[in-house]
Amino acid sequence: MNAMTEPNTPPQVGQPFPTFALPDAQGHTHTLSDYAGKYVVLYVYPKDDTPGCTKEACDFRDNATLKAHGAAILGVSADDAGSHARFAEKYSLPFPLLSDDGAAFLRQVGSYGTKNMYGKVTEGIKRQTFLIAPDGTLVKSWLAVKVDGHADHVAAAIEKHRAQGAA
Repeated sequence: MNAMTEPNTPPQVGQPFPTFALPDAQGHTHTLSDYAGKYVVLYVYPKDDTPGCTKEACDFRDNATLKAHGAAILGVSADDAGSHARFAEKYSLPFPLLSDDGAAFLRQVGSYGTKNMYGKVTEGIKRQTFLIAPDGTLVKSWLAVKVDGHADHVAAAIEKHRAQGAA
């Protein structure tokens, strides 16, 4: 399948989020069911240790509201375990960075495909975030993330979801 002509559709709000089994930097496999009963912030980023990805990871690391809600934060990119380990150590990231070698999962959720950067059309990983409810359904997705203030927007979405009595 050519992602430039046949993009996969992102998961829909209110529907069960697609299952995954992805390794972290230490080789431990993480699945969505590992986090049952918790909010999961699954953020997709293009590349370890680049300016935007570093700022995004550090904002998630430092967000007190996400910590207060006990949200599980998982970063996903196609980088390998060694790259993830160096990135996490360099910035003291307390959450797993998952490797999607070959980007099969990223394609499945619509996070890999055609993107336009500075007027140039390329194919690659799109910066996106999925907020998954404790019951495994998608609460909200951000399909074109702007890094500044993004962690705060995610925390606010958890607060709104909780206020609606959904969790």
